[in-house]
Amino acid sequence: MDKFVPHSIDSESLYDIHAESDVKVGFSSSSADMREKLDIVKLLVKHKASTFFFRVGGVSIADSGMSEGDIVIVDRAVDPYDGCKAVCYIDGEFCVKRVEIAGKKVSLFSLENSDAVHQPIEVTADNGIFIWGVVTYVIKKM
Repeated sequence: MDKFVPHSIDSESLYDIHAESDVKVGFSSSSADMREKLDIVKLLVKHKASTFFFRVGGVSIADSGMSEGDIVIVDRAVDPYDGCKAVCYIDGEFCVKRVEIAGKKVSLFSLENSDAVHQPIEVTADNGIFIWGVVTYVIKKM
């Protein structure tokens, strides 16, 4: 698997996607003739200059909502908040962690709830660990 690296959004890699209509669950709708242009970047990206894609690698963690091969959309303009999932820079590598904020203390946790092996990592100005960006969406292949 390739290293976990960011991929920026540029206008040359955008695609026009045409949506027939909303997908309904249950009975079909009479609006099946409607067509609209669906701009996936406009829908999923708030801050184009600070948003990046990562492909998830490593072990599948069901509790996190992410699996190997999924694509996460990460926005560096979003401030980390308590309970968010974020791409963090730890020991020279990018990884996804759950963020806990209590007052001025910021800690990073493994995404796996039952993981008693890994202790929380405290983010300080001295240890070189930082939150790179907040995960805003996960794109899954079904």
